Amino acid sequence: MAGDITTKTIHPVSRIRKTGKADLLTAFERAELEKWLARYPEDQRQSAVLGALRAVMHEDHYLSVPKMEAVAEYLGIPPIAVYEVASFYSMFELDEKAAAKYSISVCTNVSCMLLGSDDILAHIESKLGIKLGDATPDRRFFLKKEEECLAACCGAPMMQVNHVYHTDLTPEKVDEILDGLE
Repeated sequence: MAGDITTKTIHPVSRIRKTGKADLLTAFERAELEKWLARYPEDQRQSAVLGALRAVMHEDHYLSVPKMEAVAEYLGIPPIAVYEVASFYSMFELDEKAAAKYSISVCTNVSCMLLGSDDILAHIESKLGIKLGDATPDRRFFLKKEEECLAACCGAPMMQVNHVYHTDLTPEKVDEILDGLE
């Protein structure tokens, strides 16, 4: 029946003009995209965008516009559909400055703040010699501007290093964590 939403394809792959941008994706990224695409019906390729962006972040440590456009072309969806997801979730970095080996996010929400996250943040800035939103000159560490909540209030104050949670922080524990990274 015409107009029936169940028979309508929102972003058919055949309608997206191929520009060769998908060639920017590495073999690892393509393999990850294929794993995500296997989970969804052909007409729901947009559902794989979150997993696709995580794969690109794993490789590049941030999302460049060309890589987001490559993901869009590979999935057969409009680039804006990728940009919307990338800009909505704080787990994605859109600034090349974030392209460091280790991305550090310190929770600054009320539970962590009341239990000393400001002191933890000041300690990290002092230890690494950088401010929020900066990377170390060797691109080893990036200190994310702000992380409103990481949903681990029972372990406040806490931080994430490359999406791994570290809770009940003290300056000494932060030193141990950061010094233990390869």
